[in-house]
Amino acid sequence: MILGFVEQDGGKVNPHSLEMLTLARRLAGETAVPLHAVVMGEAVDGLGAYGVSALHIAQHPDLTDFAPAAWAECVVQVMAVERPTAVFAAGTERGNEVMAYVAAKLGAAMAANVTAVVPGDDYRITRLRWGGSLLEEAWLKGTPKLMTVAPLVIQATMVESDEVEVRPFPPNLSAADLRVMVNGRTQPESGKVTLADARVVVSGGRGVGSAEGFAVLEELADLLGGAVGGSRVATNLGWRPHAAQVGQTGTRVAPDLYIACGISGAIQHWVGCKGAKHILAINTDPDAPMVTKADYAVIGDLHEVLPALIAELRQRIQSE
Repeated sequence: MILGFVEQDGGKVNPHSLEMLTLARRLAGETAVPLHAVVMGEAVDGLGAYGVSALHIAQHPDLTDFAPAAWAECVVQVMAVERPTAVFAAGTERGNEVMAYVAAKLGAAMAANVTAVVPGDDYRITRLRWGGSLLEEAWLKGTPKLMTVAPLVIQATMVESDEVEVRPFPPNLSAADLRVMVNGRTQPESGKVTLADARVVVSGGRGVGSAEGFAVLEELADLLGGAVGGSRVATNLGWRPHAAQVGQTGTRVAPDLYIACGISGAIQHWVGCKGAKHILAINTDPDAPMVTKADYAVIGDLHEVLPALIAELRQRIQSE
């Protein structure tokens, strides 16, 4: 059996978990074993379409929100009963943290940011290294084999859906397991699209010049029904909140269009936006890495280019 740890919030499955299940399903098919999933707190629908035959649901009165050690203990307890040959999680902040706890509890090796798996006594895996700039082939040994799947690399695909067997269980958790947990959340402004969901992302870097300079980016994003992001420099300088950071240590996005304004394009930022279908760079430097890698580029001052672009968009909207 192969086990996938599925992240969910309020019954909504994290899309990166569906990418993970797609890779796990391929491995399950190649090794002729079933694919199970484990979730925390409540059942989720639709996992049968991703190859899951059984869903283990950890139900405990204290599992009200993210608690990394407790979630890992729940996964370990499922593993003790089901004896999976491999365990997968999405390579998100939560997925990587939970699987690191699982690996520590079991004294097992864990491979992060995996993109491909070839089964055998030892798995030959391909994974992202150096912020996604390098593909590494390696051997993953031992049993069980623990992996997280790199986000935005594998396209989540469905198969003919089968009925999922639901198996609730009450985990045995200690006070130490619940020592660290989320006890509150700040909700985003109502009506605003998030970076993860936006079809258009308008991001700014050092070239924006100030927090006030982001006003024109917000205006463009509103016109396009998108979200505003920023580079690490912009968040470090306090121009944008950390939640708006796009990059290796921020949010990885995959919109239809990514507009990079005044961003040089360091590898850490490129990792966060390279999943976009189209990238437009606006920069005064024609040799900036973001410009050379983008699908389209405008060489010019963003404070002149964006107002002109906004004016043209407004004119077209009014004419329609």
